[in-house]
Amino acid sequence: MTTRAERITPHGSGITPRRIPAPVLDAALVVAALLDVWVNVDPDESLRMAAALVAAFSLLLRRRLPLVTFLLTLPAVLLSDAIFAALAGLYTLASLTRSRWLLGLCALAFTVSNLTTWPALDFDLSKPSTIIALGYTAATAAAPVFLGQLVQTRRDLSLRIAEISEARDHERLLTAQTALAKERAQLAREMHDVVSHQVSLIAVRAGALQVGTQDAEVKEAAATIRRLSVQTLDELRHMVSVLRAAGGRPTELTPQPSLADLQRLVDSSGIEAQLQTDLPDGLAPTVQRALYRTVQEALTNVRKHAPGAAATVRIGHQAGTVHATVTNTAPTRPPLPLPSAHYGLVGLRQRAALLGGTVTSGPTADGGYELRLELPAGSGPP
Repeated sequence: MTTRAERITPHGSGITPRRIPAPVLDAALVVAALLDVWVNVDPDESLRMAAALVAAFSLLLRRRLPLVTFLLTLPAVLLSDAIFAALAGLYTLASLTRSRWLLGLCALAFTVSNLTTWPALDFDLSKPSTIIALGYTAATAAAPVFLGQLVQTRRDLSLRIAEISEARDHERLLTAQTALAKERAQLAREMHDVVSHQVSLIAVRAGALQVGTQDAEVKEAAATIRRLSVQTLDELRHMVSVLRAAGGRPTELTPQPSLADLQRLVDSSGIEAQLQTDLPDGLAPTVQRALYRTVQEALTNVRKHAPGAAATVRIGHQAGTVHATVTNTAPTRPPLPLPSAHYGLVGLRQRAALLGGTVTSGPTADGGYELRLELPAGSGPP
C-alpha cells in the first residue's frame, strides 16, 4: 500500500519513480550485514559470531521496532568490527523518530561501543590516536543520523506538497462553483423576469377568454390553456428557486413524476388520447421517469405537428423489457408554426441510452407517426 508521498510525480515529469519493495530491501540489508559478518568476524569466536548474527537478522524488525533493532545491534559493535547492521538500524531509527535527544544518545552509544574492545575496554582520551578515532567514529555515527533525518524531512515535504496541491485543486473547484453560482443566479433572474411574465400574461388572457366567451369549445380550450399556464408557472418557480440555491443541498428540479401521473398527463394533453398500461409494480424511479418523459414529449409533438390527430399510448412489459409506444393518426389540420429547438427526440434517445435502452420513431402507413421506447426493466437504482 502506497502513501500519498509515494504517488507524487515531480512537476513537469511524466514518470513516477518506482520504489523498491520493502521485503526486497530488508532482505538486501540482511545479506549485506551477513557479508560484513563474514569479512570481520572469525567463525571460531562463538560469542562474537552470535552477536553479529543477531544484529544482522534483527534488521528484519527495523520498520516495526526501530529502537529495539538498534539496541540488538549494539553488542555486535562492542564485540566485533561488524558495524553495518548497527549503522542500518541507526539510519532507520533516525528516519522514523522525531526525538532528537534519543538520536543523540543512540549515536553516542554507537560511538562508545565502537571505540571500546570488549573485554579490554581500553578507552584513553589522553592519546591523540583515541581523539582521532573518536572524531572518526562520531562522524560515522552522525552520517546515518543525518541521512535518516534528511529522508524524514523529504517525506514531510512531499506530504506538504500533496496537501498544497489538494488545497489548490479545492480552490479551483470553489472558483468554478462561484462562477457557476453567478451564472445560475443570472439565469434565474432572466427566467423570472421574462419567461414567467409571458406565461403569467398567457394565463390571465386565457382566464379572461374563458369568462368572456359563450362558446363551449372555446371555453374548454381557454380553461386548458389557463391550467397548463399555471402548472408551467409552478414548475418554473420551483426551477428558479433551485437555480438560486447554488452551492446548497441538491434539490430536484420538480417533484419527479412517476407512472401514477401518466393518466393525468394524458387527460391534460389537449388532444384525444387513450392510455393502455400493463406494468408490474416496483419499477425503478429512473425507468418510471423515462417512460413519463417519453410519453410527455410524444404528446407534445402530436399537439404541435399533427393538429386534430388522435393518439394511443401503450405501455407494457415483456421478457424483462419495458416498452412504451405512442402512435397518432394523420393530422386533420395544418401544423402551427411554433418555435422548436428540435432537441426533444435527441434528449429522449440520450436518456434511453444512459439506461441501456433505445428510442425509435418514424411515420406509419396511414400517415400518422409512431414513437417507441424500450428499456431494461431493472435500469437505474431501485
